Amino acid sequence: MESIISANKNYQREVLTNAAHVSEQLATIREQQQYGADDDFPFQEFHELREADLLQITLPDQPLDFATPTTRELLNLLKLVGKGNLSVGRIYEGHINALYLIHLFGTTAQQQYWYQNVQLSQHLFGVWNTQMNDGITIQDLGDGKYQLQGCKTFCSGAQWVTRPIITGKLLSERGEDLGWQMVVVPLDEQEHLPVDDSFWKPLGMKASVSHKIDFSQVVLTDQDLLGNPDDYHQQPHFSGGAIRFAAVHLGGAEAIFDATRNYLQKLMRTNDPYQQMRLGEMAALIESGNLWINSAGERTDGNLPSDVTIQYANMVRTAIEKICLDTLRLSERCVGARGLLYPEPFARLHADLTTYLRQPAPDQALAQVGAYVGTQKSPAHDLW
Repeated sequence: MESIISANKNYQREVLTNAAHVSEQLATIREQQQYGADDDFPFQEFHELREADLLQITLPDQPLDFATPTTRELLNLLKLVGKGNLSVGRIYEGHINALYLIHLFGTTAQQQYWYQNVQLSQHLFGVWNTQMNDGITIQDLGDGKYQLQGCKTFCSGAQWVTRPIITGKLLSERGEDLGWQMVVVPLDEQEHLPVDDSFWKPLGMKASVSHKIDFSQVVLTDQDLLGNPDDYHQQPHFSGGAIRFAAVHLGGAEAIFDATRNYLQKLMRTNDPYQQMRLGEMAALIESGNLWINSAGERTDGNLPSDVTIQYANMVRTAIEKICLDTLRLSERCVGARGLLYPEPFARLHADLTTYLRQPAPDQALAQVGAYVGTQKSPAHDLW
């Protein structure tokens, strides 16, 4: 048994070593792009992820199989992809999120089918939940048929995510609201699906191509419905998943730290005591972030009570957001106005991370932590 555990750990370390190499490749591609040429889907980058077998890394019998206690390694993988390119990290995290929902809520037949979509056809999955007032309804037509109506916004990866999970209000044949339902749309099989790229004019994260897509008139079967109504919001999976996007955020902060240090070394400014102070503070911030995601991974695999998992995830996303914001501030002071000029990487790195950090309800997440700890009697060292 010990030899099997040791072999698995070696396998997982090898995965992260390979992921670090892929991260460097993604960064090289990013650095070689012309100024302003960062608003297209990252085809070359996802070719690298496919070549490294990273699209299927969490499937059964793969190194980071969701059924095994490997969340810590998964978070480090997400961090490394985000370090190479935050837009790629955003789309890839959505792919991992979708496969996790299929792991949780798919039937055995659905899992086999969709997992083969990844392994044999290299389909890219995603999760698109955000919408405006023209959002999605899923109308039961009878005879196992369902018709979609409405749009989703912030569809990261857009039409290049060929197997997105989208959510919407499920309506019975009589028009009754049955709840919030997940469906997997075979996007590559839909003809002339309206994609509105004018919606996506962001400060950063342009290459995530998070367009608005109109799914009206798409007809699905009951085999395309994932789980039961309202499974999408099932806890602790819904809130606990924040640790995954937080890991990608931390990768962006690591990229900024490395770029800042390289810039100062190039200018021979690392002997300046004020630059040393800022680099020291940044190093401490980054290491704090690594401690957070490693602890989050271990606790997630520890089968803690749901409320503990949720609030710990809220702490992680809050702490890493602050780490990233402080890293941005310190980097800007290190490199000054000159460092923010092309061809230096900082303008894009800073714009991407600033944009990606804007996740839903950050204040509410922190307030929920406070509400939780305010009702506990355990001493601080035993809260989690």
